[in-house]
Amino acid sequence: MSTDPSELLTALELTEYEEQALETLLMLGQTTAPDLSEATGIPKARIYGVLDSLADDGYLKIIPGRPKMYQPKPPTEILDRAIEARRQNFETYQHELDKIRDDFLDAFQPLYESASEAVTPTEELFYVVDVGDASEEETRRLYRDADAHIDIITKSFEYIDAVEPTLEAAIEAGAAVRILFLHPSKLTTNNQPIQREIVEYIHDAYPGIKTRFSENLLPWRGTIIDPSMDYDQGEAIMLVEEKNIPLHKRQAAVTKNGSFVAGLERYFELIWTYESTDSYPAADTI
Repeated sequence: MSTDPSELLTALELTEYEEQALETLLMLGQTTAPDLSEATGIPKARIYGVLDSLADDGYLKIIPGRPKMYQPKPPTEILDRAIEARRQNFETYQHELDKIRDDFLDAFQPLYESASEAVTPTEELFYVVDVGDASEEETRRLYRDADAHIDIITKSFEYIDAVEPTLEAAIEAGAAVRILFLHPSKLTTNNQPIQREIVEYIHDAYPGIKTRFSENLLPWRGTIIDPSMDYDQGEAIMLVEEKNIPLHKRQAAVTKNGSFVAGLERYFELIWTYESTDSYPAADTI
């Protein structure tokens, strides 16, 4: 959602010098290494190595001559090369894991099955993860695993930046997404503009996502995928509201229990149908 060039370049996972060089090249166009060194402040002893690295990645081309000139590739080609490089790296990583799959399973499956015999009924119902990186990774996993249906309960969906690429991939794969927000009238004045920006962004970027706004406070928030009233499928992650406990000290519950998931979905449907509105009020009417 950022429009700052420096922030956008961080997605390419370049070094600081590489980011500075590429950003400046995109602004200047064709130039020499000494001129680029002067424009960026990158030491002359480092500038050639930085440019060679960017050329190896396919982000610029070197024009022979005296002196050599360096020219950036078009932005669309830069992104395409970055994607292709990540794809190749992933395929190499996947190949390495596939080679050890049988040995890995032979070594660890018996240990897992032995340890699982001691799992309690509560542990079978759900397990907990820390709120933050761990809960965001579980949320992304749910998006990836969703076959057809994703329901999200949230105050403002402030963590969208951390999960958006995975959510977008799920939508492109055919998953239907609904988001139940807390009505802005129930938010603090500080949180209202944050929610408004996110809601407007979602409506603009993902018109297929359905949104409604709960007229009452929400006792929990989380994500539900592929629920069934036959109680035989679905997963969910949920975080109960605890006003006096900071987020970084809380834990979220993750469940694969079909009955539990169906109950959470039933709650979602009731709020969605009877205690929410699809209209978003203007800022000056709250």
